[in-house]
Amino acid sequence: MPLAVYVLGLSIFAQGTSELMLAGLLPQLATDLGVSIPDAGLLISAFAMGMLVGAPVLAMVTLRWPRRTALLTFLAIFIAAHVAGALTPDYATLFVTRAVGAFVYAGFWAVATVTAIGLVPDNARGKAMGIVAGGLTVATILGLPAGTVIGQHLGWRGAFWAVAILSALAMVGVLTTIPGGRPAAEDTPRVRTELRALANPRLWLSYAMTALATGGLLVTFSYLAPLLTDTAGLPESWVPAVLGLYGVGAFLGISVGARNADARPFGTLYVGVVGLVVISVALALGAHQPVLVVVLAFLLGAFGFATNPVFNSRVFSLAGSARTLATGVNVSAFNVGITAGPWLGGLAIDGGLGYPSVAWIGAALGAATLVAVVLAAATRGRRSPAAGTAPAVEPAAEPAGAGVVTG
Repeated sequence: MPLAVYVLGLSIFAQGTSELMLAGLLPQLATDLGVSIPDAGLLISAFAMGMLVGAPVLAMVTLRWPRRTALLTFLAIFIAAHVAGALTPDYATLFVTRAVGAFVYAGFWAVATVTAIGLVPDNARGKAMGIVAGGLTVATILGLPAGTVIGQHLGWRGAFWAVAILSALAMVGVLTTIPGGRPAAEDTPRVRTELRALANPRLWLSYAMTALATGGLLVTFSYLAPLLTDTAGLPESWVPAVLGLYGVGAFLGISVGARNADARPFGTLYVGVVGLVVISVALALGAHQPVLVVVLAFLLGAFGFATNPVFNSRVFSLAGSARTLATGVNVSAFNVGITAGPWLGGLAIDGGLGYPSVAWIGAALGAATLVAVVLAAATRGRRSPAAGTAPAVEPAAEPAGAGVVTG
């Protein structure tokens, strides 16, 4: 495997740590900036909104750019946004820098995917994309709790500086390992073909499943730190460990999901989504029991991430050969859920319903996901109205985990 593929995975780890670490820093951010915890939670939504727009837009804008140039540009802007965020005393400015950083992070995802695939032979594409996407899983296991620890000892600004330094190291790696030059003309997707692929209604049903399931997971995860301390009564020092346990669950869930995504896609979806609903209800009912909450945090990560490989590989199969924009829109669908989840949770908390209410919202969104999965299973095998954009029967298109894993 080329070293460049591992460098791309490191880059995703550095940027993905920023995406995830705010979940453990909300209390410090709220206190330092003089805002409520729900308002601080909207900084997570700001990041998601940036990715929501950036993924499809930059995937198409940079089609003819030299890939190394695009990757370096995105990383430079990402670093600048985090330096500005670490220096600002203003909530509004921090909100903007989060959105800007996420916008270029989404662009990095799009270009890194194409770059990794272009660096390896056809029979190694799945492994290459597993390494790249695995950077985010490692960020969940290591970056999230490490960012929380740094925030607790050096302040949340210290966590932002750490991400900027990691990203600068990744930038050096990209500069020294990624080949320069423009992509070959035959490898450049056509915009019209990409847009025509989006006419497939089953693709949009898949996007709906992605958004609903991600929202069901993130509405609880975004407020997990204050739920642990304020409701379950755990000391703040426990938060990094519990978030790390959540990350281990996410790693196990995505690993098991990847093994079953091709052979049993709908079985994987049913198990993952039903598990998300059950765990969310259990969290809502047992939020005052600290031991139970710790166990459920692990299970939430496991069931919540188990469905991700299916959501990604399904888009590849439904889009046929026009996958660049379809994959970018799927990244946006993940971030619709990441945006809507914290927002809905914030509304419930502001309404005086308490932190357990976010788990009830997660259960409701999980139930809506289950309805969408049933509809998708019922329409499986029907021919797409957009001729040539998707096969009549959904095959196991890409190796599990070959898509972008977000949220």
